[in-house]
Amino acid sequence: MPKIIFLPHHELCPEGAAVEASEGESVLDVALRNGIGIEHACEKVGACTTCHVYVREGYDSLDDIEENEDDMLDKAWGLEPESRLSCQARVHGEDLVVEIPKYSINHAKENH
Repeated sequence: MPKIIFLPHHELCPEGAAVEASEGESVLDVALRNGIGIEHACEKVGACTTCHVYVREGYDSLDDIEENEDDMLDKAWGLEPESRLSCQARVHGEDLVVEIPKYSINHAKENH
Protein backbone atom coordinates (compact mmCIF):
# COMPACT_ATOMS: atom_id res chain seq x y z
CA MET A 1 0.00 0.00 0.00
CA PRO A 2 1.48 3.38 -0.97
CA LYS A 3 2.25 5.99 1.66
CA ILE A 4 1.98 9.74 1.66
CA ILE A 5 4.41 11.68 3.77
CA PHE A 6 3.00 15.09 4.62
CA LEU A 7 5.80 17.47 5.51
CA PRO A 8 5.31 19.56 8.66
CA HIS A 9 2.89 22.47 8.30
CA HIS A 10 2.78 25.00 11.13
CA GLU A 11 -1.01 24.78 11.51
CA LEU A 12 -2.38 21.63 9.86
CA CYS A 13 0.20 19.02 10.93
CA PRO A 14 3.06 20.55 12.90
CA GLU A 15 4.88 17.23 13.30
CA GLY A 16 4.26 16.07 9.73
CA ALA A 17 2.68 12.67 9.07
CA ALA A 18 3.29 9.41 7.20
CA VAL A 19 0.01 7.73 6.30
CA GLU A 20 -1.21 4.90 4.10
CA ALA A 21 -3.21 5.57 0.95
CA SER A 22 -5.35 3.35 -1.23
CA GLU A 23 -4.82 3.04 -4.97
CA GLY A 24 -6.83 5.74 -6.77
CA GLU A 25 -7.54 7.75 -3.62
CA SER A 26 -7.03 11.51 -3.84
CA VAL A 27 -4.31 13.17 -1.81
CA LEU A 28 -7.00 15.35 -0.24
CA ASP A 29 -9.13 12.39 0.86
CA VAL A 30 -6.07 10.72 2.42
CA ALA A 31 -5.25 13.93 4.30
CA LEU A 32 -8.79 14.45 5.58
CA ARG A 33 -9.14 10.80 6.64
CA ASN A 34 -6.01 11.27 8.75
CA GLY A 35 -7.03 14.51 10.44
CA ILE A 36 -5.03 16.87 8.20
CA GLY A 37 -7.57 19.59 7.45
CA ILE A 38 -6.53 20.84 4.03
CA GLU A 39 -9.03 23.46 2.85
CA HIS A 40 -11.38 22.45 0.04
CA ALA A 41 -13.84 25.28 -0.51
CA CYS A 42 -15.32 23.80 -3.71
CA GLU A 43 -16.07 20.44 -2.05
CA LYS A 44 -13.41 18.54 -4.05
CA VAL A 45 -14.55 19.27 -7.60
CA GLY A 46 -11.44 21.11 -8.78
CA ALA A 47 -13.15 24.49 -9.04
CA CYS A 48 -10.89 26.43 -6.66
CA THR A 49 -7.29 26.28 -5.48
CA THR A 50 -7.71 26.04 -1.71
CA CYS A 51 -6.44 22.42 -1.70
CA HIS A 52 -3.26 23.28 -3.63
CA VAL A 53 -0.20 21.26 -2.57
CA TYR A 54 3.37 20.64 -3.74
CA VAL A 55 4.20 17.02 -4.59
CA ARG A 56 7.91 16.95 -3.69
CA GLU A 57 8.43 13.24 -4.49
CA GLY A 58 6.39 10.84 -6.60
CA TYR A 59 4.93 13.54 -8.87
CA ASP A 60 5.41 11.46 -12.02
CA SER A 61 3.29 8.61 -10.62
CA LEU A 62 0.19 10.84 -10.57
CA ASP A 63 -2.25 11.06 -13.48
CA ASP A 64 -1.49 13.81 -15.96
CA ILE A 65 -3.03 17.17 -15.15
CA GLU A 66 -6.30 17.72 -16.97
CA GLU A 67 -7.02 21.07 -18.58
CA ASN A 68 -9.46 22.23 -15.88
CA GLU A 69 -6.95 21.57 -13.08
CA ASP A 70 -4.16 23.24 -15.04
CA ASP A 71 -6.33 26.33 -15.56
CA MET A 72 -7.20 26.48 -11.85
CA LEU A 73 -3.57 26.07 -10.78
CA ASP A 74 -2.72 29.31 -12.59
CA LYS A 75 -4.69 31.06 -9.81
CA ALA A 76 -2.94 29.28 -6.91
CA TRP A 77 -0.75 31.13 -4.44
CA GLY A 78 2.91 30.18 -4.80
CA LEU A 79 2.57 28.05 -7.93
CA GLU A 80 5.54 25.73 -8.57
CA PRO A 81 6.27 23.01 -11.17
CA GLU A 82 5.27 20.35 -8.60
CA SER A 83 1.92 22.00 -7.80
CA ARG A 84 -1.29 19.97 -7.90
CA LEU A 85 -4.82 20.31 -6.59
CA SER A 86 -4.93 17.64 -3.90
CA CYS A 87 -8.57 16.85 -4.74
CA GLN A 88 -7.53 15.88 -8.29
CA ALA A 89 -4.16 14.17 -7.62
CA ARG A 90 -4.73 10.43 -7.22
CA VAL A 91 -2.32 7.91 -5.72
CA HIS A 92 -1.04 5.25 -8.11
CA GLY A 93 1.24 2.77 -6.39
CA GLU A 94 4.17 5.03 -5.57
CA ASP A 95 4.88 6.77 -2.28
CA LEU A 96 4.46 10.54 -2.29
CA VAL A 97 6.00 13.38 -0.31
CA VAL A 98 3.58 16.30 -0.09
CA GLU A 99 4.07 19.83 1.21
CA ILE A 100 1.07 21.99 2.08
CA PRO A 101 1.70 25.64 1.18
CA LYS A 102 1.84 28.20 3.95
CA TYR A 103 -0.96 30.23 2.35
CA SER A 104 -3.97 29.73 0.09
CA ILE A 105 -6.23 32.15 -1.73
CA ASN A 106 -9.04 31.41 0.72
CA HIS A 107 -9.83 34.44 2.86
CA ALA A 108 -11.95 32.55 5.39
CA LYS A 109 -11.80 28.97 6.62
CA GLU A 110 -14.77 26.81 5.79
CA ASN A 111 -14.59 24.59 8.95
CA HIS A 112 -15.43 21.34 7.21
